[in-house]
Amino acid sequence: ILSGREWVYLASLLVPLVIYNLVLKGIRIDSLDEGFGVAAALDFMRSDLLFNLGFVSLWVGLFALSRRSRLRWPVVALFHAAAILVVGTSTAAHQYFQETGSTLSLNVIVYSLRSFGEIKDVIGSVTSPAVWLAVLAVLDYIVLGPWMISRLIYGRRRGPESSDSSVTPRLFAVGACAVSVGFISLSLPVEAGEASKSFARDPVVNVVMSEVDHARIRNLTADATPMETPLGTHLQETAGTEKKNVVFIHLESVRARSTTPYNGDIDTTPYLDELSRHSLMAERAYTIVPHTSKAVTAVNCGIDPHLVRDITEAEPNGIPATCLPELLDERGYQSVWFSSATEDFEDRAQLVENFGYRDFIPVEEMDKTGFQEANYFGYEDDIMLEPSRNWLEENDDKPFVAMYLGVTGHHDYRPIYRYGQEKYSEDAALNHYQNEVRYLDFFVKNVIDQYKYLGLYDDTIFVIYGDHGEGFGEHDLQQHDNTIYQEGLKVPLIIHEPGRFENGKRVETPTDQVDILPTVVDLLGYKVEGGGYPGRSLLAPPDKDRPLFFSCFDDYRCLASIEGNEKYIYFFGNQPDEVYNLSKDPYEHHDIAERLSAAELKKKRLQVLAWYSRVNATYEQRNPG
Repeated sequence: ILSGREWVYLASLLVPLVIYNLVLKGIRIDSLDEGFGVAAALDFMRSDLLFNLGFVSLWVGLFALSRRSRLRWPVVALFHAAAILVVGTSTAAHQYFQETGSTLSLNVIVYSLRSFGEIKDVIGSVTSPAVWLAVLAVLDYIVLGPWMISRLIYGRRRGPESSDSSVTPRLFAVGACAVSVGFISLSLPVEAGEASKSFARDPVVNVVMSEVDHARIRNLTADATPMETPLGTHLQETAGTEKKNVVFIHLESVRARSTTPYNGDIDTTPYLDELSRHSLMAERAYTIVPHTSKAVTAVNCGIDPHLVRDITEAEPNGIPATCLPELLDERGYQSVWFSSATEDFEDRAQLVENFGYRDFIPVEEMDKTGFQEANYFGYEDDIMLEPSRNWLEENDDKPFVAMYLGVTGHHDYRPIYRYGQEKYSEDAALNHYQNEVRYLDFFVKNVIDQYKYLGLYDDTIFVIYGDHGEGFGEHDLQQHDNTIYQEGLKVPLIIHEPGRFENGKRVETPTDQVDILPTVVDLLGYKVEGGGYPGRSLLAPPDKDRPLFFSCFDDYRCLASIEGNEKYIYFFGNQPDEVYNLSKDPYEHHDIAERLSAAELKKKRLQVLAWYSRVNATYEQRNPG
């Protein structure tokens, strides 16, 4: 059937490949907090075992079929290429899971390859020279190892060939290929159980099946009715109009629970805590999509962002709304966007232009002397203070809207020592993050002090908001993109207008970032004409029955809704729906979905899918390219 040399050649690559894949899966299972038993762990390994058995059988069969054939060398080349593909996919999926807690899909791979210039620094932040040396060593072994081992054992001479001319070897080869198809087929269907289907699948299987699953639901927006878009809107002055400055202070990756106003047990932000006592504070503020470019779209434009991973909002004609800077530009306002991040990350310059900002000052135009890098794509936020002072002094003849978008707080949480370091957690990453939140408290004070020094403070409305939260394993998720739980969605939102809210104002009903634009318009005393925005002013009477909707950043990963104190999470069938009572269980430890009937769950599911479909139809039917 096969010579000894051929068996050694195959085994020298397939055996370590199978062991490697299964060990990585075991590490991922062990990293879950649920503490699954042996039976559950084996069930999670089932797809991996079947896929790897199928992969082994396939190549045994193909090697047998191609003996004494002109196809032998193409089969050998394909064998090595397939091994590289499988090992590469398994490694990338493992690393992605370890860093984010999410499984790797084809959509993420395609996005990453297309945006490699942007994410190469992200990859570099979670790897080291030793890792890349190990990758090169593995690639070298895959390419040369089988040849070297078989030659070491058998020398240069070829092994004895079988003289059996019967049909048995060929039947064996065909049978091995058929068995491989059977094994791989059995590895595909995995039902949602204690963990998601995507986690239970072998990584290669999941990359393929994720695309199959997504193809089934891509037509969700095909017949959906788009939402009415606030295009062509303008601001009308009223008797109460005051042309005050509007300043957005963006708190990168800051979750509500890590700030003192929202969590009295932590002293990270004493200045914000004091400021909130004389401000409007939304006690239950949320981001719609836990990703910066999506969040700033909602903040500046007052609409839900496009619920896809691509930043389509940065494309020409990409935002179906007239955004606040453009509205205020028509009323004689100037505008500026300061950023301590690089200007090319997610095409930020074009996004800012689409919002309607006239001036854009990225970190490339700032003096970096004496400032630390906060992460792989920007510097500590204080680097914006000098450019801010210069711009304000040069543009003091008109009211303005200004955005301060920093990156301190974002992964990979590099320590910044300007204001010292405190001990908040035994977990190094969380401790660094909490210290960056503490740093941002100083930054907010520095900005407001600058406005006081320049005599602008009394005529300025400060909107201080978190773009999204951050996960540190609370629900086996890291970072923010797919952290659909409270640590990822619930953010600080404090609006400070000197002379107003001196005794503090608290908004207790749930609110999200589309409410910021109408609130600012309301505070300025304008009236929107020519259309309407979906959000509600926080100065208006509360609407306790209004549902809020949310989405993960990755396509088809998850959706959620909050009505009152009830939160519902939908995973597109990848795992069972979840429901939480936020009043009794604010950190979502106890899923109560089983208490709801199938009809109740279906109603909630259809509700989030209807929102998802209408939002995406609004973008896609306006800009189908």
